[in-house]
Amino acid sequence: MSEPVRIIPLGGLGEVGKNMTAFEHRGRMILIDAGLSFPRSELLGIDLVLPDFSYVAEHADVLDAVILTHGHEDHIGALPYLLREIGTDAQVWGTRLTLGLVKSKLDEHGLLVDTELVEIAPEGGRTRVGPFEAEFVRVTHSVPDAVAVVLHTEHGAIVHTGDFKLDETPIDGRTTDLGRLGQLGDAGVALLLADSTNAERPGRTPSERTVGSALRDIVRQAPGRVIVTSFASHIHRIQQVIDAAAACGRIVSVIGRSMNRNLNIARNLGYATVPDDLLVKPRRLEEFMPHETLVICTGSQGEPRSALTRIAFGDHPAVQINSMDTVVVSARAIPGNEVKVHETVNRLCRLGATVLTEDTTYVNASGHAAAEDLSRMLETVRPRAFMPIHGEFRMLQAHARIAEQAGVPAHAVRIAENGTVLELDGDGLSVVGQVEAGTTLVDGMNVGSVRDVVLRDRRHLASDGVLIVVATIAADSAEPIAEPEVIARGFIEPSDDGNELLEQAREAVERVLAECQAHRTTEVHLVQQELHDALAELVSHVTGKRPMVLPVVVEV
Repeated sequence: MSEPVRIIPLGGLGEVGKNMTAFEHRGRMILIDAGLSFPRSELLGIDLVLPDFSYVAEHADVLDAVILTHGHEDHIGALPYLLREIGTDAQVWGTRLTLGLVKSKLDEHGLLVDTELVEIAPEGGRTRVGPFEAEFVRVTHSVPDAVAVVLHTEHGAIVHTGDFKLDETPIDGRTTDLGRLGQLGDAGVALLLADSTNAERPGRTPSERTVGSALRDIVRQAPGRVIVTSFASHIHRIQQVIDAAAACGRIVSVIGRSMNRNLNIARNLGYATVPDDLLVKPRRLEEFMPHETLVICTGSQGEPRSALTRIAFGDHPAVQINSMDTVVVSARAIPGNEVKVHETVNRLCRLGATVLTEDTTYVNASGHAAAEDLSRMLETVRPRAFMPIHGEFRMLQAHARIAEQAGVPAHAVRIAENGTVLELDGDGLSVVGQVEAGTTLVDGMNVGSVRDVVLRDRRHLASDGVLIVVATIAADSAEPIAEPEVIARGFIEPSDDGNELLEQAREAVERVLAECQAHRTTEVHLVQQELHDALAELVSHVTGKRPMVLPVVVEV
């Protein structure tokens, strides 16, 4: 009896980001993608959000390979953390540019020497990857060298599109290979997993080339300096900006570590063409007139320390905004980043810049297929079963409706969640279980060690502030040795000069210490508890706030 193929999404469903899916067959496993996402505002102090690696770690001995569909952070960003966590010798498969972007990440984490990288050759036919015969089909996306992954099984082919769009005039001339996808459909596709990001958008996604002409017009008409921000991995967009600058006689300065790194990788691998005399270092911008310059920088998502955010806050050493500047935000805000992006745009406007976004002019084209293109993909592949992936729940739901309209039977359409265990066999696709599939938080150098209690404390501090009291007492009698010190931070004080609450707090501390001395309560933790309770009650009564109260008792 033939064994089923198990499919376990570990990230990317019900969310945009941290894409990772496990495929298991005959006791072996591969992963498609290992991405990250960026923290929402309530995850105070968190730098990155990764998939929960626990399931993969538990089965690390059967993991043969990680296949990367393309070089975006939400598909490759978690790879170094994954490899470090599971300590496996699994191969990493990717196209030439994808591996080029991955190499620098692995090198930063000290993992490059110990990781076997295997270059994918699209249109190269089938090849053995772990327990599967795999095939890679070129697709168009907002980063070059993206592929769909086809796993040939005894139950039929499984097609995982990765992120894609149907651009008939892409910058590099490499269109999505609908011909090969159609051949797979003719042979019989058992399951299609497809990108749902733009499932709610009607019509078709415009070609990337349409952005190029708009950018040229903007650069040509701008009276002063032009600043363009986009995703650092959007090589085609960066190339079009550079071409527009060259056509209009402007020099280019690239600002932002990831932007410079990715552009250098793309140039070295032949995916971008930039004359050396066109580029200048940021510190040399002052040598040119503003109308002779163009800046490409990071920060399209309002990241706190990115180049554009620092520019907007007047904190960048090389670029200060003036009223002649034109800023082009050539990217759509990732869901959850809208507030940060709007804040950056508003600050730039306050400084006098003219800010152009996709809401005001045509400066962005999505890398994801809209509804009509998704329908065309379904009609080309003609799968027996369908599972929408890569999107928030409403996007998955919209894609499921498109699939049913395209002829996939309703009972064969599965909207899953992260951790859902599905099996594909001769009878179709079915749900058979659930595994743990949460998140792993990166906080500075700490990975996965940030717990709910830490985030709760941070939210507490952010909403209600902190009250610190320092009391020095005699070790044997609890007699106060010095005046207590009270420090308040982050909550509203009831008086104009801020002294009234602090004075009441000092009186409360003195009263508590006197009571402790009278009762000969000398244990430090008991004194701290008494101080905590008294101050918390006082501040709550006076201000209506409940700050974090931190009593510090020093014994002498």
